[in-house]
Amino acid sequence: MTAPAQRAPFGARLAAAMDTFGPLCVGIDPHPGLLAAWGLNDDIAGLRSFALTVVGALGGRISSFKPQSALFERHGSRGMGVLEEVIAASREAGTLCIVDAKRGDIGSTMAGYADAFLADGAPLAGDALTVSPYLGFGSLTPAVELAHETGRGLFVLCLTSNPEGKQVQHATVADGSSVAAVIAREAAALNAAAGEAGQLGSVGLVVGATIGEAARERGVDLAAVNGPLLAPGVGAQGAGATELAQVFGDARSSVLASSSRGVLKAGPSVEQLQIAALAAADQAREALTA
Repeated sequence: MTAPAQRAPFGARLAAAMDTFGPLCVGIDPHPGLLAAWGLNDDIAGLRSFALTVVGALGGRISSFKPQSALFERHGSRGMGVLEEVIAASREAGTLCIVDAKRGDIGSTMAGYADAFLADGAPLAGDALTVSPYLGFGSLTPAVELAHETGRGLFVLCLTSNPEGKQVQHATVADGSSVAAVIAREAAALNAAAGEAGQLGSVGLVVGATIGEAARERGVDLAAVNGPLLAPGVGAQGAGATELAQVFGDARSSVLASSSRGVLKAGPSVEQLQIAALAAADQAREALTA
């Protein structure tokens, strides 16, 4: 299956956006505390004002947005309606939208998630989706196939910075490989054709920027993935050039730095949001090319 003629593969579109705007993805995370800091109520009106202000301020100025689905879902069906608005507004602004929903299941249920977040015409379909492979990488097949068909992307959880993640991600399988290494190899296989064409693949990984030597110690070859590496914790969030070299090594050119509160705390001023995002993009670029 091939992507529609009108839509290039996600990996190619993201690479172009990163070249133009820098390697920064701004998370749209409407935490109750941030809403309060903006002088907004923790309700639908506050949620909508917050999220659409961010898109209006930064759309067309950064490589990508990453709305956190859970913080919209907590407001029920109307909250999901706001998420639909955010995705549509991002599309209208010409800015890539990575829906951070971390979906993962088996069979028809995973196919249902794929239809919801990756199918053409689906209100919740952005440009990419975060997914969890911890029911086995093969359980993601419906999402992999539909993302490929529609020119969208996936970010697969691989090495996260939360301490609990080690219980699964650092565990080993029968051949002695770590679970994280297996996930990275599976993603690399899916990106092989793009690599042969000299393009960035559309199946990326989520790798925390503050995990230290974990990738090397667990045998995770990030450079071989040839896909985007979504990295929470870059720049103002804690990881600078030294930490990034330690974590990503030769794969730094594929890193998409994710920042949410570091940028969002500058609101509700549109001007201040723009200044904060530009500074964060510059910090990420400098840290990743040092």
